[in-house]
Order: sequence, then structure tokens, then C-alpha cells
Amino acid sequence: MTAVVAAMITAVVGVLGTLFAPVLTQRISARQRAEERVENERLRRFEERRAAYTSMNRASRQFSTLLKDALHRLRDGVYTDHERTALEEARLEYRDGYAEAQMIVPERVLEASRAANRVLAEADGAVKRIDRGRPLEGEDPESARHTLTTEGDPKLAAMRHLMRRDLGVTG
Repeated sequence: MTAVVAAMITAVVGVLGTLFAPVLTQRISARQRAEERVENERLRRFEERRAAYTSMNRASRQFSTLLKDALHRLRDGVYTDHERTALEEARLEYRDGYAEAQMIVPERVLEASRAANRVLAEADGAVKRIDRGRPLEGEDPESARHTLTTEGDPKLAAMRHLMRRDLGVTG
């Protein structure tokens, strides 16, 4: 009887194995696909964040550079419509990049961006006032450029540092 029982148990196990193998394979495949979807979503979000950071960094640096250039040109009396247009375009690109990033970047990066934005906006306002011949008391191109450089550059660097750290870039 032992051999018969062993044969029957072997037959039952074989049949159950044959029946459950596709189910087990399907479950393993489904789990792998789910893990792949999660990983693909993580990579997509990372790439979105990286693109937003790249755009924010480029636009804020360009805006800052053009503000400094405008202040130099205002000081030298050679500020033209061409520079005004370029500065306005840079300001709009900067604003659009920030608006895009608001929905996907961490709050700490937005806080750093807001700090840099305050300095850039103050410099932009100074450029416009000086250009229109209506500067605030004590406001001139040199003082505005000095503020932009001493306050704005460190804030832009801090923002860039947070972005790089969030992306895992070290060094």
C-alpha cells in the first residue's frame, strides 16, 4: 500500500503542479510588470523634475545676467530697446519656468527660488525705474547691480545646490 499511496501522492502533486504552474507564472509576471510600472513612473517623475530644474536654473541665470547687463548699460547711458526686449523675454521665460516647476518640485526648492526671485524682482524694478528716470532715493545702476550680485548670486547658488542635491548630484 505504501508504494500505491506514494504513486498517488506523486500523481496528485504532478497534476496540481501542472494546474498551478500557469497561475504561479502569471502572478510572478504580474508582479514584475507592476514593479516595472512603479520604476517607470519614478524615472518619469525624476526626468520631469530634472527638466524643470534645468529650465529654472537656465532662466534665472539668464534673467540675472541680463539684469546686470541692463544696469551696466544704464550706467553708461547706452541702454536700448533691444536690451529692453531681451530683458522682458528673459523675465517671461523665468516666470513661465517657475510656474511649471511649482507643480512638480519640492517645497524647499520653491522656497529657495522665491528667495532668489525677490532679489531678481527688486533688480528688475530698479532697472525699470532708472530707465524711466524715476529711481527711488539713493537708487542708481551701481547700487542696484551691487545688491543683485551680493544678494542674488548667493541665492541662485543656494537654489542650484538644492536642485542638484535633490537629483542626487554630489560634489
